[in-house]
Amino acid sequence: MLLKFSFLNSVICCCLTWALSVLPVQAQDTHRSPGDALAYFGQSHKEDTRSLSHYIVAVYRESLGDLEGAIQEYQKAQEADPQSSLLYLSLASVFIQKDKQAQAIKELKRSIELDPEAVHPHALLALVYSASGKPDLAAEEYILAFENATKQEPENIEIYKSLGAIYLQQKKLKQAEGIFKLIIKLAPADPEAYFYLGSIYYDLKEYLSAEKELKKAIKLKPDYHEALNFLGYAYLEQDRNIDPAGVMIKQALVAEPENGAYLDSLGWFYYKKRNLKEALSYLEKAAYFLSDPVVYDHLGDVFLKLGNSDSAQLNWEKSLKLNSGQDQVKAKLLKLTNHGQ
Repeated sequence: MLLKFSFLNSVICCCLTWALSVLPVQAQDTHRSPGDALAYFGQSHKEDTRSLSHYIVAVYRESLGDLEGAIQEYQKAQEADPQSSLLYLSLASVFIQKDKQAQAIKELKRSIELDPEAVHPHALLALVYSASGKPDLAAEEYILAFENATKQEPENIEIYKSLGAIYLQQKKLKQAEGIFKLIIKLAPADPEAYFYLGSIYYDLKEYLSAEKELKKAIKLKPDYHEALNFLGYAYLEQDRNIDPAGVMIKQALVAEPENGAYLDSLGWFYYKKRNLKEALSYLEKAAYFLSDPVVYDHLGDVFLKLGNSDSAQLNWEKSLKLNSGQDQVKAKLLKLTNHGQ
């Protein structure tokens, strides 16, 4: 099976690193040099330092764990300087620590209004939405965070990769394609960029383009097990290059012998080779490591070929339980049950 990427988790970790690092750094800058800290509050407060004073006290109280005291000081700082994006971001971070998500969202939205080109308010807002069970809103904020980050660091490859990953999660394939093509221009020897571009073309059903990019990824990194499995399984699904597909999948399994997706691929290879005993063995191993509708669908096909209709039905039902939108599995199950009547 095609291994679905854990893009969002890596992106969330990246954003979390940003979000959790920005406020301590700002606090360090404030304590190190009051003159530097004034830059955060605008030219109009060079003479009136009330906002800065409250901000410093707020940071100090927050560092001591006095979150209520920090909230009061941040709010006083906001009263003195209501146009500082940093103050709303800082207050939002305290509300997040107190698990007051509604207040945090309000402060972050105000921070973004004041500084729409900033990265951290969008990143923090994405984290809040993720924690609130709102993945679509979270993804929108991650996109804005990374788009802003690319403006600040236009040659940072990792930022572009994260942005491309979010586009993939959102099924915005053309935008993702543009991002990974840009990465290849900036870093033509980056195998991941070719791999992701190949996966995009596969989803777009541009199979020859997908094959071309995946081969480039493997040429740059011969032990790239994700790409080896992806291309191998793609060949199996297209009923071509069956033997080379098996070689690639076996290479992938050397790297990760307990990877359920890779075991499923090898089981499907043996199914294509009509070696049903080996197919069943590897697919059952795959099901042990990975509960996935594709694995159970494949098991159903193998059991049907072996003449075990009951086990075929059981596995197709498991597959549909995990993903009820599989029309082909429904059709197979319907045909089996009607035939048995």
